[in-house]
Amino acid sequence: MNRSTIGVQVGNIQVGGGAPVVVQSMSNTDTADIESTTNQCLELARAGSELVRITVNVEEAAQAVPEIKRRLLAEGCEVPLIGDFHYNGHVLLSRFPDCAMALDKYRINPGNVGAGSRRDENFATICEVAAKHSKPVRIGVNAGSLNQELVVAKMQENTDHDLGKTSEEIVNDCMLISALESTAMALDSGLTEEQIIISCKVSRPRDLIEVYRRLATATRQPLHLGLTEAGMGIKGVVWSASAMGILLDEGIGDTIRISLTPRPGGDRREEVYACMELLQALGLRSFAPSITACPGCGRTTSTTFQELAERVQDYVRESMPEWKRLYEGVEEMTVAVMGCVVNGPGESKSANIGISLPGTGEEPHCPVYVDGQQFTTLRGTYGELAEAFRKIIDDYVATTYSQKEPAQVSR
Repeated sequence: MNRSTIGVQVGNIQVGGGAPVVVQSMSNTDTADIESTTNQCLELARAGSELVRITVNVEEAAQAVPEIKRRLLAEGCEVPLIGDFHYNGHVLLSRFPDCAMALDKYRINPGNVGAGSRRDENFATICEVAAKHSKPVRIGVNAGSLNQELVVAKMQENTDHDLGKTSEEIVNDCMLISALESTAMALDSGLTEEQIIISCKVSRPRDLIEVYRRLATATRQPLHLGLTEAGMGIKGVVWSASAMGILLDEGIGDTIRISLTPRPGGDRREEVYACMELLQALGLRSFAPSITACPGCGRTTSTTFQELAERVQDYVRESMPEWKRLYEGVEEMTVAVMGCVVNGPGESKSANIGISLPGTGEEPHCPVYVDGQQFTTLRGTYGELAEAFRKIIDDYVATTYSQKEPAQVSR
C-alpha cells in the first residue's frame, strides 16, 4: 500500500502526494499569551517540528493568532501554524478574519462542531471559511468525542440485527463513517481534495492499526497518524511506536504526531524528538546524526560513558538547526559512545565518529575512531574528554559535509 497520492499544501510544507512523512507537534501554552506561545512554537520548530498546532478556543486566542504569526516570521520561522478548533470554530473563524488568514490550516473535530441540525451547518461554515481563504483542513475524528447520535444509532442497529459486534468495533466503525461523511460534506462545501487531510485517532495501538488500515483503503486523502492520548514517558513512546511503526512500514500515514503527556514543567520538544527517531528508525527520513551508546553492564561501573553520551546527544540536538542550515547531508552522520572493550572498538569503527571509553579494570585511555580508522587517543577528566570529543565532532562536520550555497543558507 502506498501513501496518499493526493498532495495537500500546508504553508510551505506538502503533506501526501509523494512527499516525505511530515512531523508535527502541538503547543500547550495559553494561546492568548502571545509571548509564551510564540516562544514555544519557535522551540518546537527549531527542534524539527514541520507543522505546529495551537489551540484557538476563545476570542482572546483568535485575536492573538495574527501577532503570533507575525513574530514567528520576524524570527525567520516559517513553520505552518495550525488552528485547533472545537465547539466554536465556526464563530471564531467568521468573527476574526485576520485569524482565519494567519493560520495555515484548520483542524476540525466533526464530533465537536454542534448537535442536531446545527452540526452540519457549523461544519459547513468552517469549510466555507477555509475555501474562501484557500486554507486546507484536517478532519480530525477522535474516539473520545464522537458524534453520540451516530454511536447510539449504530449500537441500536447492532442490537436490533444481532450483529454481535463489540462496543470497540462499533466505535471504530463510527469513526470511519464520521471521517468519510465529513470529507464528503467538506467537498460539498467548496473544498477540494487537495485541501483535506483526515485522521481517526484512538488511544489503543491495536485499534489504531485496524482503523487506519481500513481508512487507507476507503479514501485517497492524506492521513494524519497518531494515538490521541499516548501517555507519559516510556509508555507513550512505546505505545505510539508499536502501532505507528507498523502502519508507517505498510505505507500508511503522511504526517505524524506522538502525543506525549509531559511532566509538569517538562520539555514539549520530546514529542518532536520521538517522531523524528521513529521515522529515522524505519529508514523513512533522516533528521539528525544518530547517536549509538551501549546500555552498560557490570563491565561499565563508571558513569562517564553515560554522561558523555547524554552530553553528545544534547550537543548534537542544539547544533542541528545551524548545521542543517550550513551543511548538506550532516543529518546522515553517525556517532558512537561506547563503555568498554567488548563492543566499543567495533561499534566505534562502524560509526563516522566513535569513542570507546575504558570499562572496569581496563587501561585508562579512550581510542577515538573516524570513518573506521583510529584517529587519536584521549585521556583526562570527564570534562576534558567531553570538550576534546566535541571538537572532533565539530571539525568532522566542517570538513566532511559540503557547505550550502549562500542562497540556501539565507534565513
